Amino acid sequence: MKMITAVVKPSRLDAVLEAVTEAGASGLTVTEVRGYGRQKGKTEIYRGAEYEVKLLPKVKLEIAVADDGAEAIVAAIQLAANTGKIGDGKVFVQDLEAVLRIRTGERDAEAIAG
Repeated sequence: MKMITAVVKPSRLDAVLEAVTEAGASGLTVTEVRGYGRQKGKTEIYRGAEYEVKLLPKVKLEIAVADDGAEAIVAAIQLAANTGKIGDGKVFVQDLEAVLRIRTGERDAEAIAG
């Protein structure tokens, strides 16, 4: 099993949700987060005053999938989140040791199956 964590622009969230659902994700968690990468924030002008925004708003998605579905989910995220501009985000794939569905006690692949 794999845990896919993607950090993307908030404006691309709906497209990414649709893409990962079509790619086979049976569930996910979305969190609003703030951060920066290479761009180190940005400078904006508000009411004539210039100020620096160091932490930019992003959306973090966490998706647990079977090993054989991970590449399709990653590819779907890449296509849906890509704007071609700096700050499009990152996708991290990690091994997932164990999963437990609290309600039923199902473990591992059964716990993440739709």
